[in-house]
Amino acid sequence: MHTIQISLYVLILLIGLALIFDFMNGFHDAANAIATVVSTGVLKPQTAVAMAALFNFVAIFVVGLHVAGTVGKGTIDPGIVDQYVIFGALVGAIVWNLFTWYYGIPSSSSHALIGGLVGAAVAKSGTSALVGGGLWKTVQWIILSPLMGFVFGSIIMLIVSWIFVRSTPRRVDKWFRRLQLISAASYSLGHGGNDAQKTIGIIWMLLIAVGQVPAGGETPPLWVIVSCYGAISFGTLFGGWRIVKTMGQKITKLKPVGGFCAESGGAITLLIASHFGVPVSTTHTITGAIVGVGSAQKMSAVRWGVAGNIVWAWIFTIPASAFVAALAWWVGHHIM
Repeated sequence: MHTIQISLYVLILLIGLALIFDFMNGFHDAANAIATVVSTGVLKPQTAVAMAALFNFVAIFVVGLHVAGTVGKGTIDPGIVDQYVIFGALVGAIVWNLFTWYYGIPSSSSHALIGGLVGAAVAKSGTSALVGGGLWKTVQWIILSPLMGFVFGSIIMLIVSWIFVRSTPRRVDKWFRRLQLISAASYSLGHGGNDAQKTIGIIWMLLIAVGQVPAGGETPPLWVIVSCYGAISFGTLFGGWRIVKTMGQKITKLKPVGGFCAESGGAITLLIASHFGVPVSTTHTITGAIVGVGSAQKMSAVRWGVAGNIVWAWIFTIPASAFVAALAWWVGHHIM
């Protein structure tokens, strides 16, 4: 693999841009981690985001770095990576995140980044620059992650309903107001563990391209890991409030027991995906889990029109961010 030559200024600019994306990832996706616990009234918003931010960072000690390896080496050919590809990918992802945040659309930051990488890579070298195996794995999990969230969320809801069938609603509510603290923390752990690694993978890819770290290394530098987990946690602390209402109230009305089941189903899915190194969407996962919980009670409890609009946003995420990234790749040649 060739080593590209760039100035220290450009290197710092690109790393800073990556950390801005990471911050926005936490900001945008905070709703995924806290919407259920806030909408059920278990925690106040400020307390919920503080807890989510804490467990986003704690994931650094629990989850491995398999996802970072997939993003850094298994999405596009590392040999075509240069400052313009990285710039285009990050700008494409950031622009799409800003657009969907402004309109309160719970889209995927993860797939915006994947789309950005694809768009910038194709703009430079055509489709031959894409790593089919890694991208196919990502595409498969676009379908699998909400489906698994749906299945786990609905199964847990059915099991809980059977266990507490003779309990009064007041007793159930009392129990799950406490248990939802555990499920929300678990989901935040899974969110931090999967999403922070995507930015780790981008910076790792950049450092390999400029010759700062060896291409055959097993792990990125420690400062990259800590800074990326810190950035996503800090972003979560600010919270994407425009999306919280959509996730927590518009899809289906949740009680603490439903919030617990949705978060538990989502957390299981994220931890499985992180173990296998798959960069999944936390948005897709928790949406599927919320729909699963609602449909386990009755199909009419789910607002399928809202869910359908969210799915359309999922479909457009990769091509839209790829298009913006391709334009940004061209712009990058004129400003860097």
